[in-house]
Amino acid sequence: MEFGLHIADFTWNSGQRDLGPALARHVRNAEAAGIQRITVMDHFWQLPGIGPVEHEMLEAYATLGFIVAHTEKALLHTLVTGVIYREPALLAKQVTTLDVLSGGRVGLGIGAAWNEQESAGLGFTFPPVSERFRQLEETIQICLQMWAEEEEPYEGAIWQLERALNSPQSITRPHPYLMIGGGGEKKTLRMVAQYADACNLSAMGELPSRKLDVLRAHCDDVGRNYDDIEKTAMIGVNPESTSESVASTVRGLAELGFTATYVFAVGIEEPARVVELIAGAADSLG
Repeated sequence: MEFGLHIADFTWNSGQRDLGPALARHVRNAEAAGIQRITVMDHFWQLPGIGPVEHEMLEAYATLGFIVAHTEKALLHTLVTGVIYREPALLAKQVTTLDVLSGGRVGLGIGAAWNEQESAGLGFTFPPVSERFRQLEETIQICLQMWAEEEEPYEGAIWQLERALNSPQSITRPHPYLMIGGGGEKKTLRMVAQYADACNLSAMGELPSRKLDVLRAHCDDVGRNYDDIEKTAMIGVNPESTSESVASTVRGLAELGFTATYVFAVGIEEPARVVELIAGAADSLG
């Protein structure tokens, strides 16, 4: 089992002025502790359930660029990008740029977006769910075409590209790591089966065994080998969590076939504590 540090809360005891140095220490400590992946949310306000919307939230791709400069080995990506926030070609270019500058360590996590309140507050267009899923599929197709060095035009229902040129090309071949987040059984998991290297499912309640059954059925439908898709999960920790409680949850996930667990914190103001919890769980699992 690999562990990912998912940074969802930047309200730390170091304060806003020292957020940069604190984040640099945090990601360096994570790598030193053996954590193999580091991710950030793609939101502009803090999420309900983690903190007040007014709490600090950093823009995802600028933050990934900062983290690239302060790490050496970890896989980095968003968990996950809301498809409505960026034009597809710009998104492909951002991920490619970070992949090149990191030496091949940056991937794309993407989903259909859901935060209507945030979008209304900041003026982002928030289409109906059916259109957001059309955007998601076309965005994935455009990214894959640009990473495949196929420069011919792209003609979609929403987006049209006259020339899908992408230079420099990504270091990671045939394309950067592609994760589709979410557990929607009709559309999201079918897109995972059709396009993605990995899924990401919430394990903050019951273990998501049913979702894996649905994914397997979609793989059968589209002719994809179910075992070729990495199964990853998301869990949360709080001040009452222990390394053993994290390890216990992760053992159950491993039994279902999950190979990576991303851990985010709620209400922990000292980032080093989160790294300690994850490292302790990894040690417990052996």
